[in-house]
Amino acid sequence: MSSNALLSRLERVRKTGNGRWTCRCPAHEDKGPSLAVRELDDGRILLHCFAGCETQSVLDAVGLTFEDLFPERIGGDLAKRERRPFNAVDVLRCLSFEALVLYQYATSLARGEVLTAEAKERLLTAAKRFQHGAEVTHA
Repeated sequence: MSSNALLSRLERVRKTGNGRWTCRCPAHEDKGPSLAVRELDDGRILLHCFAGCETQSVLDAVGLTFEDLFPERIGGDLAKRERRPFNAVDVLRCLSFEALVLYQYATSLARGEVLTAEAKERLLTAAKRFQHGAEVTHA
């Protein structure tokens, strides 16, 4: 399967580099781009949800399987292993939306507004995404 076949099943897809995209994660109610997609030179497709969704959940939501992420091997060559499937720039692009969310709520709190339970939950989600982003960029 090509990355185009996968990307056509996703929403708000934005190219972030050669063979790299961000989009909404179909496995949870995603208001911003928290899913990173990367197609490697050998055709393998990597997925990572910064909200913490399992790859299987993402695949189930778009009607695909793990087999769809890997090209058919010819000759049985083993591909080079990636040390870090997502570089820091990709992580920062995905988290830039979360920074805007945090700014919005910080501004509301500075004005003395009381956050709703939903807003507090969204703040926790943003904090978790930042923590997870830091974890995937470390070697």
